[in-house]
Amino acid sequence: MADSIQKKLDQIPVESVSDESLTLLVGYNIKRVSNVIQSDLAKTLKPLDLRMITFTTLVLIVDNPGIRQSQLAASLSIERPNFVVIIDELVRRGLVTRKQDPSDRRAYGLYISTAGQRLHKVAIRAVQSHENSLLAHLSAQQRQQLSTTMNLLRQTFMTQHSPGERS
Repeated sequence: MADSIQKKLDQIPVESVSDESLTLLVGYNIKRVSNVIQSDLAKTLKPLDLRMITFTTLVLIVDNPGIRQSQLAASLSIERPNFVVIIDELVRRGLVTRKQDPSDRRAYGLYISTAGQRLHKVAIRAVQSHENSLLAHLSAQQRQQLSTTMNLLRQTFMTQHSPGERS
């Protein structure tokens, strides 16, 4: 009997599944929108041989020349040992260099290379185009309001939770 019920449920087209109750929840809506954006962004970055994490890392190094790997890992809430692989990939590709910190010879700062700068410019344009396409139906005012609200939420959550608590 349970099998016959499951078979009938499996035959219900996805379009007819209601998520009306869930759409009242902000977190649900954010997650659903995030899934679409992440999937589309992955397609946008793939021709550049970038993933979201390598793109983000590249941009943060451009914006923070000389940042230490440990600082960058902490800012992204990634365990330092796991982050080494990401930096090693960018270094191996010639996009980022490590330079010894003159004030602390045990520490190394991360810097963007010329090739990294070129890729950064191309990637930023691609991501901006991606966002423009996804958000084309919003007015300039709505886009600004969305950005402001998302930044407020991010800042609030970042100050309320320690790096180990974020996922």
